Amino acid sequence: MKRYKRIIALLAVLAVACVATFAVSRYEAHKEEIQNSDEVILEIDPDAVTALSWSYDDTSLSFHKDETWQYDGDAAFPVDADKIAGLLDQFSQFGVSFIIENVEDYAQYGLDDPTCTIDLTAGDTSYTIKLGDFSQMDEERYVDIGDGNVYLVSDDPMDKFEVELSDLIDDDELPDFEQVSHITFAGAQSYTVTREEDSGKSYSAEDVYFNQDGQPLDTARVNSYLSNISSLSTDEYVTYNATDEELEQYGMNDPELTVTVDYSRENEDGETVSDTFVLNIARAPGDRATLETADSDDADSSDSTASDAADSIEAYLRVGESQIIYKLDGADFTALMEASYDDLRHQEVFWGDFADVTQLDIELEGTTHTITSTGSGEDRVYSYNDAEIDLSGIQTAVESLTADSFTTEAASGQEEIALTLHLDNEDFPTVTIRLTRYDGSLCLAEVDGESVCLVSRSAAMNLVEAVQAIVLN
Repeated sequence: MKRYKRIIALLAVLAVACVATFAVSRYEAHKEEIQNSDEVILEIDPDAVTALSWSYDDTSLSFHKDETWQYDGDAAFPVDADKIAGLLDQFSQFGVSFIIENVEDYAQYGLDDPTCTIDLTAGDTSYTIKLGDFSQMDEERYVDIGDGNVYLVSDDPMDKFEVELSDLIDDDELPDFEQVSHITFAGAQSYTVTREEDSGKSYSAEDVYFNQDGQPLDTARVNSYLSNISSLSTDEYVTYNATDEELEQYGMNDPELTVTVDYSRENEDGETVSDTFVLNIARAPGDRATLETADSDDADSSDSTASDAADSIEAYLRVGESQIIYKLDGADFTALMEASYDDLRHQEVFWGDFADVTQLDIELEGTTHTITSTGSGEDRVYSYNDAEIDLSGIQTAVESLTADSFTTEAASGQEEIALTLHLDNEDFPTVTIRLTRYDGSLCLAEVDGESVCLVSRSAAMNLVEAVQAIVLN
């Protein structure tokens, strides 16, 4: 009896071994069917595709082409044809790195429940492309195109197809402004900026932008403002087909600021053409009164407080008459609203090139001191009382006189210092700057007899000390 039981046990062990041996042999045989491959398994002309749909996770998107690409869920959605082409391009020459033939178990590749299923139609042919798991060996994606094989691809289609509907919108273009002729502000600001080369309206050759009164603006500030427009984000929209009610809801029926830029650009044929760009900026009507009070309070607050206030702003932008309304970052809204003449004008009291200064007449404590020069440009040499001097201290002090705020208030305080700069400029032979005490921390700056701005009194005193360092020696 005992011997019989042992025989039974041995037979059971033998049976298990046989099963294991068979499984291993089948596994080895199955492994042998995996081969390296550089085969192109799909060649689909993107221009021939008339329908495209795909699904992954909880997202399902479908599009069809009827002259132009349209979203099946809403014909009003503006589809970016270039972005659809970008999805399809990879299938024009869809190559693989490995092929697994005669597949019996799709589940082991994650293809019984695919990560993503892509359906497309080109001509009379329909294609279904299933994306499975990643291979553990080389992190390549398993792909099934319905021909009985499984493929490994190094260029994962999921990298492009894992998108939302918003990623496929045909966004309005924000141009790079190559050559601007006019900028018109309407709304919170209302004036026009004109570009004029060699106008003779400023003592700085770099000044090419002027307001309607012919007053120069800071070229760097204007260019920075235009650059801010070009770099705005249109990643998030609140509606892509704005109704009259939504235009009112987001303040676009009465924008707070409209910026119109007339500019020239190069077209696809290499020709220079004129164009006009219009940007509308707004907050919701209900937010404006509250935020205007907050803006006023923040004017004297710290940078961090102002930054927090900007973060709380809900603002929107619209390009021309586009039906798309985008969310506008609070900091961008604040920057774009800073479009007044005072925002874009020179902040320096004197913004010319000091190499053009041929002589300085300085009035200090009732005495006039004259500094002369020989030579020209960067090689100019300055002298006081026939002795060569280093003018860098005075130059730095003059260039450091910047506006704390602009004002037309008449001077009434004690004069701290006055200087007349003689320039190598036919249109502007002299510029006279006069600094008078305003209060304990500010001085009022007059330029050519007109009040311009308030400047730091410490900056004015730095100029006084720089002059004293020369005239007292």
